[in-house]
Amino acid sequence: MNYQVVFSGIILIFFAVCIFAKTIALRRRGIRAMVQGPPEKGDLILPVFVIALVYSALARPLGLPMWDVLVQPFWEGAGPGWAGLIICAIALAGLVLSLISFGDSFRVGIDDKAPSKLMTGGMFGISRNPVYLCFLILVAGLFLIHHNILISIAAVFFTVMIHRQILREESFLKTHYGTEYEDYCTKVRRYI
Repeated sequence: MNYQVVFSGIILIFFAVCIFAKTIALRRRGIRAMVQGPPEKGDLILPVFVIALVYSALARPLGLPMWDVLVQPFWEGAGPGWAGLIICAIALAGLVLSLISFGDSFRVGIDDKAPSKLMTGGMFGISRNPVYLCFLILVAGLFLIHHNILISIAAVFFTVMIHRQILREESFLKTHYGTEYEDYCTKVRRYI
């Protein structure tokens, strides 16, 4: 049994649980955390790559069907996988701290109807996009663990789509918060 693959699957599940638990907790307090604005070109492709990424990470430990050529490892050896597992654990810890830093301001999407105050403390003092950064760190760890063509392709497209979403959100934040956001940008980097 490849413990790295199993533990990475568990971390991936905990990642999803953290996001859903936060949105449910906010919903119970009357805060709409899942915000779906008008779709833009390319928005519908992100779920495809998220599903590919999750499926490629969970297929082996769950015994799901998978075309062997897509999951053929690029190299042999456990070292990079253990490093990847540590990276995934760091990403999960960072996500939890980011969700705590968000408080009631957490949103999935751009909330132009009821935006909250600009978050600059906690994890937002390290990165302007700590949740997205944690997703990207998780994907890097998953690549080191699974290191195959399917996760590589999904990770590249997922990274591009995350960056695209960050740019969209930054545009909204500049418009909404003006100089307060611009000052924040001079102090804290987009990623790290």
